[in-house]
Amino acid sequence: MTGERPIGEDDLQAFIDGRLAMSRLMVVKVYLSSNPEMAERVEREIAQRDALRARLAFKMQEPIPARLRIANLVATRKSPAVFRMKGIAAAMAWLVLGSLLGAAGNAWWNGRAPSEANVADSAITAHRLYVSERLHPVEVPGEQEAHLVQWLSRRVGKPLKAPDLNAQGYRLIGGRLLPSGGEAAALFMYENAGGSRLTLFARSSMDEKETAFRFEVKEGISAFSWIDNGVSYVVSAKADRTQLLPIAETIYHQFEAASGPAKDRL
Repeated sequence: MTGERPIGEDDLQAFIDGRLAMSRLMVVKVYLSSNPEMAERVEREIAQRDALRARLAFKMQEPIPARLRIANLVATRKSPAVFRMKGIAAAMAWLVLGSLLGAAGNAWWNGRAPSEANVADSAITAHRLYVSERLHPVEVPGEQEAHLVQWLSRRVGKPLKAPDLNAQGYRLIGGRLLPSGGEAAALFMYENAGGSRLTLFARSSMDEKETAFRFEVKEGISAFSWIDNGVSYVVSAKADRTQLLPIAETIYHQFEAASGPAKDRL
């Protein structure tokens, strides 16, 4: 492998799309075999690609509108200018629609709806910003938990609670109010005996459907996100998937116990 250029995002996306040159195929396979976390991500995106293609297959079967076929567009060159402009406007509309579908498809391809992606990004950003703060990591301390939960519930517009993570070795430090996509969001922060911190981000998502857990890693921060009972939740920490999953499950089941029978989300 000496002299080979490093594996980049272009190589991985080409591998996922099934268009990677044979000269790079084995190099990428060897790389993935020694990077299980990246291999898991690639496998997940391949599955999402296949699901997306299946979901949009009907669109590929639809005929191109007659007014947008090359022959008809060429014919408009002999027509009055007004008809040519209509043809151009229609073609531009299809291009814009394609761009919008592509943007939505990219977010869905990554395993998240566009709004859900924004919530997870906001949560990870807030986690990175506040967990390193030593003097003022929260607005309301954990000793005022009842007041904190009541205040944040009122501002978010949903009944919230600060999950009990003592069994997982984390105590509640407190919380704060945050903006997120024009909505109010709550951030609860926890810390273990070793000084490691995790956060639970919650925001109203009235228009979003219930979702299963989704996992991602962004700049060293792991996060599990899900939507339940009209609320988006994101638990974030500088930990690996196996460490964070039991905590996310604990939080989920505590909320479920308060609202109804628990369901298997994984």
